[in-house]
Amino acid sequence: MRKLRWLGLGLALTLGSASALAISLDDAIKADHRSDENKARDVYRHPKETLEFFGIRPDMTVVEVWPGAGGWYTEILAPYLRDKGTFYAAQFDPNSGVSYFTTAREDFEKKMAASPAIYDKVKISSFQPPQITEVAPAGTVDMVLTFRNVHNWYMRGGGEEKLLAAFKGFHTALKPGGVLGVVDHRLPAARSANDQEQSGYMLQDYVIKMAEKAGFKLVDQSEINANPKDIANHPKGVWTLPPRLALGEQDKDKYLAIGESDRMTLKFVKE
Repeated sequence: MRKLRWLGLGLALTLGSASALAISLDDAIKADHRSDENKARDVYRHPKETLEFFGIRPDMTVVEVWPGAGGWYTEILAPYLRDKGTFYAAQFDPNSGVSYFTTAREDFEKKMAASPAIYDKVKISSFQPPQITEVAPAGTVDMVLTFRNVHNWYMRGGGEEKLLAAFKGFHTALKPGGVLGVVDHRLPAARSANDQEQSGYMLQDYVIKMAEKAGFKLVDQSEINANPKDIANHPKGVWTLPPRLALGEQDKDKYLAIGESDRMTLKFVKE
């Protein structure tokens, strides 16, 4: 067999062949197609530890919910699952009428089209709870992953109805025994539930309660993405912290020293 070489895309390809070989999670994380800016966030987002905690394997069918325009985790998941698995990106609804959603989806689709050696097998579905919740065909998915999205479904009037609709959609897509992995900004347990409305932070017990109400069972939780420096009480909510730094230069060094938010990391299963 011909020798393999490491291409600029960071994918191992057989010389003279168009089909990619399976790569490890480590290789997907280190790959050259990930920008230095995205790799710099690994220290806060812990992609390897987080995905291993959820139990990911390269032969799984996996849905990433709302990867946004940049697809930070998509850059890791798509090449990792490309050869043996199936990867769905449950994007914003292109017919939502919300300019942020439609632009983000368009930018994401352009990103996928620009690098077919990495993203040619990505399946893009739509997710806009509570109206659109079918992220993949019912009962076909091994794992649904959502990173820093739960607060978006709850805030701005969404509340329990939208959050529950989201979780029920994931439950429908998953096979029995399938995993739901949730990472989101964590509000200290002593704080009022009212603080979830605008802060971007969520009470961990409340998130667990909503997932269980949708039919999930909590099987594990981790402090992989915890940050004890974050007191979750900032002038512009979680967006005060990096990477957003919503206050601009005001107290920038202070917020950079805190780092990214304190986050819950929860693993549920569909029984």
